Amino acid sequence: MRYWTVAEARAFLPQARALVEVVQAAALVASRASGNGHGHTRDDAGAALAQLEAESIVVRDPVAGLIDFPARGADGVVYLLCYRLDEDDLAFWHLPEDGFAGRRPLPRDPE
Repeated sequence: MRYWTVAEARAFLPQARALVEVVQAAALVASRASGNGHGHTRDDAGAALAQLEAESIVVRDPVAGLIDFPARGADGVVYLLCYRLDEDDLAFWHLPEDGFAGRRPLPRDPE
């Protein structure tokens, strides 16, 4: 598993956004119609998900475009850098057990 720094995750954010948008579009199509010849959308979403997973990025909610970048602090504690597609920047983190409800703002200078 890859662990991201805040700087690395922010640098990758444009690529992650593009992939999450593909996944989100497919999730929205799937929620509206099932089996309507949207196989190419599912294929695109599958490829996008595979790319995100290859980078250890976890899609938590495809419709909301919610993703987590795994990170590890200097003390070895694993936490998640949390991003939602409607946000301008990567600005939140949470512990794995806290989930979205436990999101906290990143410190001003996290590194």
